[in-house]
Amino acid sequence: MLEALQFSHAGKVDCIYIDPPYNTGARDWKYGNDYVDSDDAYRHSKWLAFMERRLRLAKALLRPDNSVLICAIDEKEYLRLGLLLDQVFPACDQQMVTVITNRAGSPRAGRFSRAEEYLFYVFLGEAVAERVVGGMLAEQDPGASAMPTVWFSAVRVGTGSALREARPRLFYPVYLDVASGVLHSVGEPLPKEATFEDHKSPPGTVSVWPLSTEGRQQSWRFSHDRMREYFAAGTARLGRRDPVTALRPVTYLRPGSLKDIESGVLRVTGRTDEGALVLELAVGRAKSSAAPTVWNLTRHYARDYGSKLNAAFIPGRAFPYPKSLYAVEDALRFLLASKPESIVLDFFAGSGTTTHAVARLNRQDGGRRQSIVVTNNEVSADEASALTKSGNRPGDPEWEALGIFEHVARPRITAAVTGMTPDGEPVKGDYKFVDEFPMAEGFEENVEFFELTYQDPARVELDLAFNAIAPLLWLRAGASGSVVDESLDSAGRRRPYAWTDRYAVLFNVDRWQSFVSKLPPTVTTVFVVTDSPTQFAHVAACRLRCSTWCGSTRTTCRRSRSTSGPGPDALRPVRLPARGGRRGAEAPRARADGLG
Repeated sequence: MLEALQFSHAGKVDCIYIDPPYNTGARDWKYGNDYVDSDDAYRHSKWLAFMERRLRLAKALLRPDNSVLICAIDEKEYLRLGLLLDQVFPACDQQMVTVITNRAGSPRAGRFSRAEEYLFYVFLGEAVAERVVGGMLAEQDPGASAMPTVWFSAVRVGTGSALREARPRLFYPVYLDVASGVLHSVGEPLPKEATFEDHKSPPGTVSVWPLSTEGRQQSWRFSHDRMREYFAAGTARLGRRDPVTALRPVTYLRPGSLKDIESGVLRVTGRTDEGALVLELAVGRAKSSAAPTVWNLTRHYARDYGSKLNAAFIPGRAFPYPKSLYAVEDALRFLLASKPESIVLDFFAGSGTTTHAVARLNRQDGGRRQSIVVTNNEVSADEASALTKSGNRPGDPEWEALGIFEHVARPRITAAVTGMTPDGEPVKGDYKFVDEFPMAEGFEENVEFFELTYQDPARVELDLAFNAIAPLLWLRAGASGSVVDESLDSAGRRRPYAWTDRYAVLFNVDRWQSFVSKLPPTVTTVFVVTDSPTQFAHVAACRLRCSTWCGSTRTTCRRSRSTSGPGPDALRPVRLPARGGRRGAEAPRARADGLG
């Protein structure tokens, strides 16, 4: 399927999220047709070969200018995966995030229990991780203030350029009144040859110097003149007084905090008795920060919000180790919060959690993100053994009904969107965190399921398999609206052309003038069906002289003649629900005018 998507989505995908087999040694993934056991001497090489081919295909699907690959993994293969990602994406930044998925830990005999999994983020082009409101290291106390930290130490930390010897003009005293501890004044820089221990403070004062906790002579972050200005403006202040030394640390507002005051994120409510600004978070505003590379939130627990949540949507249908819905949602949010029209791909779909998470993101901000998930329909090792003993084989209805797609992914996605279980009962329970509502409400999403098939090249060449390849054209045109899925009319005659609101197909190039004159202005993609490069070039050139095409962008595509090799990929609809509107709406059919 990844190869088929090269036709429809090359360079178009904004985010790929995958949760591949972890190569644990259990009978949970195959290389070729055989399960890879823990005692297989080549298990790591097989896993790397399995992953490399898919990652290289995935790379061609990602937008090179701005996209992200997210790959979940555990301790079995994370080191090798990191090296493989470096090899496949050599020019891209890469980070690994640790996600606590089970605070109790999974026991390891004689070893530490495992409480975490990892997410590799590979950033292509200008892609960035969005800032987060609230923490990811611990649950935020609902009663705690959301006010962020805005006052920071005015002393430079570290060595090198932070030391006095590197910045002698930034080594000066701040004088405090001995009796009251309030600010007296800001002194002048100490000469390089002078020692601060011998410096004489004004009578009745004590000196605060920029020293490290070990007593090392550091430097202030700004000049003595700027320090005076900051104290006068209330953007520098003195901290709590040390009961032993009677000294007080100096803190200040960073430029980012000053911008937050100007923009209204922070509101000045007054001044302290010593003149420092008193700030609060403005109503309805939240301060964001860069997310850390460790996430420790209960909503990411796989058992509670993966396995148990899955059971609510498809009761009685087990799936091993599904990810927490909210963990996947958070993983995607950092990349897609400002991309409401993005395309998300998951080619290890499992139970369909990625599509479920994208639906939640769309509901939260009204986005129209598209989720494409790909999976096979394999059964588990135990089920395969039992089915074989009962005389069933792959392809038999009894066998296929227990496959991961038919038994888990499709019913789970359907239940999430409709709010109804496979048994026709409303899904019980409520969504939690960020966006809380009854699961039975479902989502205003449209879903299309396809099965990948392979076509005889001769049938494609003779235009006898257009309905099989039609979904690929629909995908390439944006996967919106209805599908042009027939090249023949009800009498078996070939149509000259057909279109939907989004794209059009010209079957008979001799009718191009009539075709162009009738195209709706909403059409953005045109496919020209021909085996002649000359005819294709003629239509592509002539369209520029037609007023109907002016002021809009058109993409033309020629289907080439296939002379050898295996048949082309095609997609056979498995179920055709409504497209392009509210859930349950009747989808419009493609329009075809005239007869060829």
